[in-house]
Amino acid sequence: MSSVTSTAPARSSWHFERRYLLYIPLIFMTIFYLLPLYVMLITGFKSFAEVNLQTMWNLPRSLALDNYLEAFTKLAPHLWNSLRMVVPAAIISSIVGSINGFVLARWRFRGSNIVFPLLLFGMFIPYQSILIPLAVFMKDIGLAGSMWGLILTHVIYGIPITTLTFYGYYMTVPKELVEAARMDGAGMLGTFFNIFLPNSIPAFVVVLIWQFTSAWNDFLFAVILTGNEQWPVTVALQNMAGSQIIAWNVQMAGSLLAALPTLLVYVFLGRYFLRGLMAGALKG
Repeated sequence: MSSVTSTAPARSSWHFERRYLLYIPLIFMTIFYLLPLYVMLITGFKSFAEVNLQTMWNLPRSLALDNYLEAFTKLAPHLWNSLRMVVPAAIISSIVGSINGFVLARWRFRGSNIVFPLLLFGMFIPYQSILIPLAVFMKDIGLAGSMWGLILTHVIYGIPITTLTFYGYYMTVPKELVEAARMDGAGMLGTFFNIFLPNSIPAFVVVLIWQFTSAWNDFLFAVILTGNEQWPVTVALQNMAGSQIIAWNVQMAGSLLAALPTLLVYVFLGRYFLRGLMAGALKG
């Protein structure tokens, strides 16, 4: 009896130590991924004379806040362009994805088993493969060089992932709720607006955050489909570099300003993003 009791604390201590050993690689990976952010942050506060490869890890001797002021002055119109682009693109693609997910999950029609895989296939089409046809199409419909052409592109490219998210979430809604709504006389639209839509807030959180960050960080579509006045911040940031002398301190300050919206979204809404992802998997 005494041998059993003596080995129990040893086993518990071993499990305790093994659990904390897992934190060692996680800490190293965290440091590894935060190093570029550290360099970007401290370089943005350095003067132009301090910026060189030998002292890139050193803290700035003084805080050069004028770097951020200069970067914000150059990027402010394009930050507004990005905001005007990502908000409608995220909202429209989320709404369309919720309708598609409801129809494909709860309204079986002839050919639905073919339509759904074809729709999801859009997630695997590389951007580069459709740039020329896309540019020609936008020119033909009169949206070339405009912000609405870029919004339409992100809406269409976002439909597959938003549809898949809502499809998985709506499949977990209990059948009893749907049957009760039908017994009360609700049709397809009534069931969607009264049963599915009010219960799909976690799914909307997921797709809105996903679409916001995806559209905000886009560069390829933006540089092809928009003109100088409609450039989002990613394209404007690239053009801040110049051709001969690059002010890396201003460039790094601009990079932080361009990344700040998506960084804040995940800092403050990251837990809701994870909850929304898990809700569709665990609900029901």
